[in-house]
Amino acid sequence: MSGNTITLHRVIKAPPERVYRAFIEPEALVKWYPPYGFTCRVLRMDARVGGGYKMAFTNFSSGKSHSFAGTFLELVPNSLIRLNDQFDDPNLPGLMQVTIRLKPVLIGTELTIEQSGVPEAIPAEFCYAGWQESLQLLALLTEQEVSD
Repeated sequence: MSGNTITLHRVIKAPPERVYRAFIEPEALVKWYPPYGFTCRVLRMDARVGGGYKMAFTNFSSGKSHSFAGTFLELVPNSLIRLNDQFDDPNLPGLMQVTIRLKPVLIGTELTIEQSGVPEAIPAEFCYAGWQESLQLLALLTEQEVSD
C-alpha cells in the first residue's frame, strides 16, 4: 500500500464505552471528528461489520468540501474499530486503512490510531495536526460527566 502512515496515541479520561460510541454515532462524530476550522456532515452511517459510511468535511472559511466513504471491516465493542476509507476526489487516490484500538487504563482509555495509505498529496504533518485537533475535541466531548 502506498501513501503515508500516521500513528497516534492518547489517553482519554473517559471509559472505553464512551470513546467507542464517539467513533460510531453520527451525532458524536460531527462534534469532534473535523479538525479546527471544519464542519462535518455524516451522510450515511451503518456501523456494523460490512456496513459503510459517507462523510463530508467543509472548510468553514472557504465553503469548500471534500467527502470520503468507507466500510467497517471489524468492530469489537469498546476495544477495536478497523475500517477502510477513501476520498471521493480523484486527485486523492488510494484506499486508506484505519485501525483504532481502545484499552481500558486506570484513568480512562488508552487510544491508539493507525491510518495507512494516506494519499501522497496530503503532507503527513497536516494529518498529524488535524488528528491532534480532532482528538482534543474527542476528549472534550467524552471526558465530561454531565448529569441529566
